[in-house]
Amino acid sequence: MTDERGPDLSAPDSPATDVPETDLPAPDLPARSRGVIALLEANCTVCMLCARECPDWCIHIASHTETVQQPGAARPRQRNVLDRFAIDYGHCLYCGICVEVCPFDALHWAPDFGYPGTGSPTGEGAVAELVHERDRLADWLTDVPPPPPLDPAAEPAPEAATRRPGGPPRPGGVGGRGTL
Repeated sequence: MTDERGPDLSAPDSPATDVPETDLPAPDLPARSRGVIALLEANCTVCMLCARECPDWCIHIASHTETVQQPGAARPRQRNVLDRFAIDYGHCLYCGICVEVCPFDALHWAPDFGYPGTGSPTGEGAVAELVHERDRLADWLTDVPPPPPLDPAAEPAPEAATRRPGGPPRPGGVGGRGTL
């Protein structure tokens, strides 16, 4: 049934309600498009930059510290251990700030567009599926495409430019401590 406002989508013979969820076309997007955020847990140092910079506060992190005695060290060191890392996609803006601010490349975009959180076609269960813990975020890591190759015409990195050919590295430089 159609009137001046458009088609009646509540009608049982409406084509919008007859489309099964699996018959939707796959998105035709560039390889590095945003999808979901994947976590490389081994790189996470629990610095909390991603959670602090998130405009929606959708990243939830819990951790504890452990004392680690390094061989040959004068005193034991404290190390943060990740207990919980979860992203609430119900709040996430998909802005990518967390991926950009992570200094250790622990967060990456994974091109998965059919991830849980959509619930059933009627919408049931969607809210419960929107919070993903670190094990699910780690599963998406296998879908992360490799970074694009470096541009051969680019300037060398500043770290490489600070080294003097044939001489010791500069004091305080990236290459280590030199003699003064």
